Amino acid sequence: MTNGRDGDAVADERRRSVAVIGGAGFLGSHLVERLLAEGRGVDVIDDLSTGTLANLAEARRQGGALKIHNSDITSHDGLAVIGMRRPTVIYHLALLGSGRHPLDADVASRSFGSMLAVLEASRHAGSDKLVVALPAGALYGKPSARELPIKELPLEARGLRGVVSNAVIDALAHYRDEYDLVFTALAMSNVYGPRQRADAGVVARFLDAAARGDPAEIEGDGRQTRDFLFIDDATDALFQASDRAGGLVVNVGSGTQTSIRDLWCAIAPDGPDPVRARARPDELARFAVSPVRARSSFPGRPGPRSPTVWPRPSLRSTRRNFECTAPCKRRSLHSESRGTGWHGVEDGLSQA
Repeated sequence: MTNGRDGDAVADERRRSVAVIGGAGFLGSHLVERLLAEGRGVDVIDDLSTGTLANLAEARRQGGALKIHNSDITSHDGLAVIGMRRPTVIYHLALLGSGRHPLDADVASRSFGSMLAVLEASRHAGSDKLVVALPAGALYGKPSARELPIKELPLEARGLRGVVSNAVIDALAHYRDEYDLVFTALAMSNVYGPRQRADAGVVARFLDAAARGDPAEIEGDGRQTRDFLFIDDATDALFQASDRAGGLVVNVGSGTQTSIRDLWCAIAPDGPDPVRARARPDELARFAVSPVRARSSFPGRPGPRSPTVWPRPSLRSTRRNFECTAPCKRRSLHSESRGTGWHGVEDGLSQA
């Protein structure tokens, strides 16, 4: 039996408790660091199939209330963590995998199944909020140039990844209506930054190629555009979503377009010409998301940068990942500084 003071301490600890599914991954590990810095207790649930404990090295050095559970979230052990720890906020950042390759039926089934399992576990644990990250490029079909940067509605699935993403949003809405479980679904543009694997995004691939002095491989003519966002901006949106934007789909991106060939020129201005590869059948010709709802939902979010801006600190911090592991041809990064705002043009989640 606990006295009143002990009971208050337990209640306060629970109010500050957060679970991050996929917390050992690229996006999740940065969020874990931010949560710990803000004084939150964090339970990382990750099967380490793509994430690594090395990604959490900085978080472990920070100290704080961090627990790491090496479990698949769909397993009994993974779901038991939510039941025992009863986190107030749950982040699911382990849905759908990398967007570069088509989603197969097995991964689609596991992804949606894990979402349902987490929803049920959240309901029974009495969690207040569930935040998910979904690929924006799969949510809005193939928008025309005049529709860009595209707003959050209406949703239109593109490929199987889009079908599952839309089903996840529908399931979140159902649990909100039936069980008062509040959610925020963040539609992420191409996020890039330190710790991203070279096979997980176009910026990371290009930086790896540049570090080795190799030509980049560009699918199609390279004129296709993407919306790139630095990891710090993505992390800030995730953190603020813990108690904001309830019941909403919110785009997280710069709102500006950068072509893939311009990206390579900015990363390796003196590098070899890129190698051309066949364009994918489902290639998006142009893409960028509107940041308007994010700016109104998350205080302090700046406006988008000009698409010509290449923020040097963000790209250089990402570049260091690859320069220390490959023979380096050091090259300067030529940039033109116009405007202020989101770190937009060097993102690397995928070309899709």
